[in-house]
Amino acid sequence: MSKPPPTPWPELPTAGWRETCVTLHLFTQVIGKIRLARAPWLNHSWHVALYLTTHGLTTSPIPDGVRTFQIDFDFIDHTLRISTSDGATRRLDLAGQSVARFYTAVMAALAELGIHIAIDDMPNELPDPMRFSDDNQHASYDPSAVQRFFQILVSVDRVFKQFRTGFLGKASPVHFFWGSFDLAVTRFSGRRAPRHPGGVPHLSDAVVCEAYSHEVSSAGFWPGGGAIDYPAFYSYAYPEPAGFRSAPVRPGAAFFSEALGEFILPYDAVRTAAQPDQTLLEFLHSSYEAAANAAKWDREALECAPGQPGVVRDIQ
Repeated sequence: MSKPPPTPWPELPTAGWRETCVTLHLFTQVIGKIRLARAPWLNHSWHVALYLTTHGLTTSPIPDGVRTFQIDFDFIDHTLRISTSDGATRRLDLAGQSVARFYTAVMAALAELGIHIAIDDMPNELPDPMRFSDDNQHASYDPSAVQRFFQILVSVDRVFKQFRTGFLGKASPVHFFWGSFDLAVTRFSGRRAPRHPGGVPHLSDAVVCEAYSHEVSSAGFWPGGGAIDYPAFYSYAYPEPAGFRSAPVRPGAAFFSEALGEFILPYDAVRTAAQPDQTLLEFLHSSYEAAANAAKWDREALECAPGQPGVVRDIQ
């Protein structure tokens, strides 16, 4: 068992765990595609996401005829657990595995449990993908870095869920997308959006168009990559309304990335703040307000006071 991180907002320099991050991303894609293959389609691809647990990430129950099965990443004990509703389990170590070995072991464990499933073993949303079954290149797993990443997800999940309580309109769960490897939460205005142009690498245009069928303000956390090669929070609007990118967004470390088309707040600006939770909430609220005001959302009808434990929302 790994030693817990000393802080709820630990350091996580991208350079120090880059190879582990890539390997873990691919591991989550293997498991996410299993959920994709069996779960009925839910609006905006919400049926494919993973969810945070006290030890890592879970698929939640997946249908398998009259029973269900669930796959859990444990980032404290660094194992993968497959369990069924009739009491059977299998465990796999996460460390010491190439993507190809992990993929083969997971599919063999499912078969042992009587779960016969086939997935597309080509990764999504990644440049120059290699089939899981052929990928012996990615095999790095630093338990300490993974546990620090998990601790960040724990803290972000807590703040995102608090943010979500201040909205009466349609909103997504706080969930983890294995394609883009980010924890996200999305608010909807209730209006249809223009058809998305697609073009996401190695992702069907039909999936992208369905995901962005309605007007959104979306925020998330991801460990970085490409134009932003460090862990960061993001916030974007689709469709992007006039004036959005020039709107004032707090705190001062936040900026609009022309390369990504979204507001960015470096994770380190939150980690080193005197009040990290409040700093992150400030970014979430102000970037949402930038989108809602520019697009003229009906904020009075859509918003409410933040939720409090044990206190019924006042509807007077």
